[in-house]
Amino acid sequence: MTKISIVIPAYNEADNIGTLISEIKQLELNSVYEIIIVDDASSDDTYANTLKMKTAAPELRIIQHESTYGQSAAVATGVAHANGELIVTMDGDGQNNPADIPRLVNALLSSKNNNLRMVAGFRKKRDDPPWRIISSKIANSVRSFFLRDQTPDTGCGLKVFYRSAFISLPFFDHMHRFLPALTQMQGGDVISVEVSHRARIHGTSKYGTLNRLWVGIIDIFGVSWLRLRSKKVTIRRCD
Repeated sequence: MTKISIVIPAYNEADNIGTLISEIKQLELNSVYEIIIVDDASSDDTYANTLKMKTAAPELRIIQHESTYGQSAAVATGVAHANGELIVTMDGDGQNNPADIPRLVNALLSSKNNNLRMVAGFRKKRDDPPWRIISSKIANSVRSFFLRDQTPDTGCGLKVFYRSAFISLPFFDHMHRFLPALTQMQGGDVISVEVSHRARIHGTSKYGTLNRLWVGIIDIFGVSWLRLRSKKVTIRRCD
């Protein structure tokens, strides 16, 4: 039976994290699983509220960063400490719906494509303010033009992939937004599956339009350079 590690980066999500964990526990995953919350040195009660869930959720593990390093670092920390062969990532703000997890997991495990390494969520209908939806569409279009990753929504936090595929990827800040392109760079295939999207109930987004656009442009050129300089090594045999 494939063990699944659900990795959730969280920064100042004290009012969302308990509900999210409860929703995950109600899933029928038909697999052994663990929930890893990586608290990115929140300034609110995210860590304390997560700790309160330990009694009701023995599969819960909590990791706290000493300083705030960002979402990519939190994802990488969670994967590094995961025991599962299969990794599920999702945002800690509650906008990703845990009910979509079994479908994405099944899409990866039941695929006849032995080279499939990742299933990425696609928020076709988003419950966000218009300006956020427009800016996201622009960012995805620009990224797709340069990287040709054939992934309509790399910003969706809900993804399923093999741990072994992730740990071989180069790490850099904001890498979580380029996981499909990086996976393809290493020779793996990626497919997208439509998922639901929910409005944020508590807290505020940690990303602004302008800062996301600026770092996104820089990162696109960086990933483009990585793709040009990377080599796919195929082993004929190993005696």
